[in-house]
Amino acid sequence: MSRHKSRSIGQRSLSPETLMMGYGYDPALSEGSIKAPIFQTSTFVFRSAEDGKRFFEVAYGLREKDPEEALGLIYSRINNPNLEILEDRLAVWDGADKALVFSSGMAAISTTILALSRPNDVVVYTAPAYGGTEYLFDRILPRMGVQTVSVADCGEGEGLNRAILEAAGTAKSRGGRLAAVYVETPANPTNQLIDLEAAAAAIKALDQAEPPPLVVDNTFLGPLWQKPLEHGADLILYSLTKYVGGHSDLIAGACLGRADLMGRVAEMRTICGTITDAHTAWLLTRSLETLHIRMERSQQNAVELVSRLRGHPKIEAVLDAGGAESSPAQQAVFARQCSGPGSTFSIRLRGGEAEAFRMLNALQLFKLAVSLGGTESLASHPSSTTHSDYTPEAKARCGIGDNLVRLSVGIENVEDLHADLMQALEAV
Repeated sequence: MSRHKSRSIGQRSLSPETLMMGYGYDPALSEGSIKAPIFQTSTFVFRSAEDGKRFFEVAYGLREKDPEEALGLIYSRINNPNLEILEDRLAVWDGADKALVFSSGMAAISTTILALSRPNDVVVYTAPAYGGTEYLFDRILPRMGVQTVSVADCGEGEGLNRAILEAAGTAKSRGGRLAAVYVETPANPTNQLIDLEAAAAAIKALDQAEPPPLVVDNTFLGPLWQKPLEHGADLILYSLTKYVGGHSDLIAGACLGRADLMGRVAEMRTICGTITDAHTAWLLTRSLETLHIRMERSQQNAVELVSRLRGHPKIEAVLDAGGAESSPAQQAVFARQCSGPGSTFSIRLRGGEAEAFRMLNALQLFKLAVSLGGTESLASHPSSTTHSDYTPEAKARCGIGDNLVRLSVGIENVEDLHADLMQALEAV
């Protein structure tokens, strides 16, 4: 299918927020509709038997696609016009060769890791991470013969670099490879940053024929405030449910990155059937049009709230990415790697679970829910919810105490949000 893919006017390169309004879509192909309709269909008709043969040859990897050849429409488990438009636009933000969309963030993560690893391999990952990610690495992958190594003391860089080197040696002794280095930065829920350039350098220094890809979960800051591909990453993962979807009304995920690696991920997605549906893709395409406005406003609100909360007598610490209370090393990583702190941060209250629960139960505007990145403000207690399966030792190692409350700041009036936090803190 031929679609509109111009990224410039004359010598001027167009900005991502401009491209979100029409890139990858030609109204002439849809009766002149200014917005792409929903292609709510399971299968697509071939113009000829020869077309069907050609489409399947490319889809199943029987031959390489010609440079100017579009992937023919076959079946919505493989591709769909709504998904192709969405994937084209997602790739713009991060400067990726290719983007793929999945039925959830966990579908994107699990499909990607399955595509990269095989029995006897080793995967290194940073902690803390999203609870579902840790469950996959700690409990599922070992059943499949893939050893995983969790690295918690990696905020200063040396711990992760050492783990990469040691894991490569372990993998070799097992007859496998270091299959991937998986990084979540900022970490959920502590906002710890990982130095991507240092991790990429450690990977390049390995004596391994096929260097493992550096895979980055960019959900907290991407795609506006952090560009991992520019700092040595090979693949980026997103829960599109969060900031990209932004309205708390859909579930989806994405993987973006290098063309050769994306080919392997696409193969696994096709066979596992973890692709998202046309209606969700349509909703996400709608959301991309306002992504920059929503993320800018929510970050502006969060920065203001952080400045007012810091030093509050009932708050022990405010954990924002690269913030004033983080170490000089963390602040240096932030300066190199990020263009903004985003709008999700955590606070440590003076006390424990009882104090945290009193604050959470007193909130009136912040809603008690475990997601983030929506237009509405949310508050959660990671220790008893998203990270409740951590052992007490793992919680202590990762800094997830019973007194920690995570806040996802939305686009409401910041004075109203501040008033809500102040009255809730009075209950502590």
